Amino acid sequence: MLFYSFKKYLKEKFPAHRVYKISLDAGFSCPHRTPSTRVGGCIYCENRSFSPYTRLEKRPPLEEQIQKSMEFYRKRYKADKFIIYFQAYTNTLAPIEHLRPLYDSALVHPDIVGLAIGTRPDCVPDSVLDLISEYAKKYLVWLEYGLQSAHDKTLDFINRGHKYSDYESAIKRTKERKNISIATHLILGLPGEGKREMIESVEKVIALGIDGIKLHHLYIARNTRLAELYEQNLITLLTLSEYIQLVCDIIEMLPPEMVVIRVTGELSGEYLIAPKWGVNKNQAIQMIEKELSSRASYQGKNYS
Repeated sequence: MLFYSFKKYLKEKFPAHRVYKISLDAGFSCPHRTPSTRVGGCIYCENRSFSPYTRLEKRPPLEEQIQKSMEFYRKRYKADKFIIYFQAYTNTLAPIEHLRPLYDSALVHPDIVGLAIGTRPDCVPDSVLDLISEYAKKYLVWLEYGLQSAHDKTLDFINRGHKYSDYESAIKRTKERKNISIATHLILGLPGEGKREMIESVEKVIALGIDGIKLHHLYIARNTRLAELYEQNLITLLTLSEYIQLVCDIIEMLPPEMVVIRVTGELSGEYLIAPKWGVNKNQAIQMIEKELSSRASYQGKNYS
């Protein structure tokens, strides 16, 4: 096994089933996208570049989003079980009186076996963590934290709106609820970061004992502050070759049991400005596997 993919993980968890993740837009926003703060969110963020429901003039009800996705995955991949993924924006940004009925409504179908929730480390009060922990008594539960970088200087530059210490606190408090699996998102190639800084971010999240990781390359989406900086030639992006090498270096560092949920960001679409590498996600994954094979390497080779 070259690396422990989410697909392999699900096969181990549910050997008798084909399990697929259904991404939802539940109508959330982010804490610093609200009118009162007026700071506009992260400089790279354009949810429409990766979350299809945010592109629609009117967001379909959750029931419709779930039903259509189930039909698609059943027909195309012969899926028979599903994980509900609250993906768009910050999906814990509400009081539990709102969150509980929302999560409940998305979990009513008998073929749903899991719940994944995308959020930020500054938006998980203990009451929300207690609520999420309740679902883990019946479902496979993943809480996905967008960190992007472990360096406060970078977090400030990209207007992330939280510090690394917020992430450390969130991980510590989440781990106190023993039944929640924790994933972290990191962006490789952020402005001002070289390989050393990126590797340090990976080392820090490994040290905190998380369960899964999502690696994304920095890409430029339309309608973002980052796009403006790119047009002014102030942003340098990783090449495909550089990214493949870097991801393989990181995979070699990871604990063998850590789930590698994602290894690349968006590679196509109307909102993508750059980089346009000319490959799709499957081809990028194949290139990563080929590079690991050529190194006679694998996940955890350099883990200590």
